[in-house]
Amino acid sequence: MDTIDTLDQLEAIYGTPVDASIVKEVPRVTDQYRAFIEAAPFVALATAGPEGLDCSPRGDLPGFVRIHDDKTLMIPDRAGNNRVDSLRNIVRDPRVGLLFMIPGSGTTIRCNGRAVLSTQPELLASFAVNDKPPRSVIVVSIETLYFQCARAIVRARLWDAQAQVDPKSLPTAGQILAALSEGRVGGEAYDKAWPARAAKTLW
Repeated sequence: MDTIDTLDQLEAIYGTPVDASIVKEVPRVTDQYRAFIEAAPFVALATAGPEGLDCSPRGDLPGFVRIHDDKTLMIPDRAGNNRVDSLRNIVRDPRVGLLFMIPGSGTTIRCNGRAVLSTQPELLASFAVNDKPPRSVIVVSIETLYFQCARAIVRARLWDAQAQVDPKSLPTAGQILAALSEGRVGGEAYDKAWPARAAKTLW
């Protein structure tokens, strides 16, 4: 297998970036980027730690990522499975990457920066939903912010209803857990209980 081992080899294949790919990158939230961030109900959070890399999905009501100022974003950490892989990484390595996605839009927004975790009571209370505050808030200091063109979304037909996969054609969470635990965890009972359990723990 031929591999690319140097930057010179890489640049010989890909050349140099076009002007638009450079101009779009800024160190702050602009009015245009604000519109996308405030409309996004989903962001992928990438982190790094001693054990390796992690990428975690974060979803909530549109605008759940708060623009505190043009250099700072705030993300509530909602109820989950308590693995805290991303949070564990942030405590030890503040570097983060964010990818914002908006249903129906091919344009995604990318952000790189550094994060800390806040448990300030007033801040937690300000993010409460149904009287349930998050246990922490991820505070991101922006270093770079830019949009990604729509090619990947278009190729994937991500928002095309005709391209959607029937969930019944895929293994369920209960089936995956049962297979990996030799039946100790998961199974049909897990799948049946999940909708009610999720409804109680979304926030």
